[in-house]
Amino acid sequence: MSYTIMKPSVPRTWAFKRSDPDWLLAQKSGWTRADLMWERLMEAGNQAYCAGRMARAARLFFAADALARGRFDARDLRRATAPAARAMVRLARGRNAGALIALARQGWQMAPAAVAEMEIRPRIRSSLFHLRLEAKHRGQYQDNLRLRLTRIAEETSETLAQMDGIPAPHRHFSRWRGEKPTVYDGTRKVLAAALLIPDAAP
Repeated sequence: MSYTIMKPSVPRTWAFKRSDPDWLLAQKSGWTRADLMWERLMEAGNQAYCAGRMARAARLFFAADALARGRFDARDLRRATAPAARAMVRLARGRNAGALIALARQGWQMAPAAVAEMEIRPRIRSSLFHLRLEAKHRGQYQDNLRLRLTRIAEETSETLAQMDGIPAPHRHFSRWRGEKPTVYDGTRKVLAAALLIPDAAP
């Protein structure tokens, strides 16, 4: 299946081949091409934003937004992320972003349900001891992870609430670089939704 939502003028840094190792791993975990494509579009858009390349960032975020609206469920948090990122571009350019901010806030209301329902796959551990420890206490481990992601989602909610005023002091894209899970599961989707937003005007 192919997607043709982007303009030819945007270099396809988000694209990947069938032999792409990340795609092979994501596919085995039940991800679709749209899932990985959206994540890469948002990463590329944030990188462009950080470099001050606003026109490119705007095109990439728009493409991710169109992909999310066309391929993801209406309750998917990622449908709120691209409008928030697009709003940041408009604000950085001194333009009104009220409609996009409202759209992002509306979508982010689903955050508590998304965290509660997200799939949590076992992590790759560095030792047999830690692997057994996680297996033995899986319920507690998952509860702790949900609590942590709930707090991150609350920070994103605060950022969205103050996006058109004094910015909330939370890091997003810069934090994604360190928080990005190696496992392709629901936690990665929720974290991507919460953190693939530009931090502040460059």
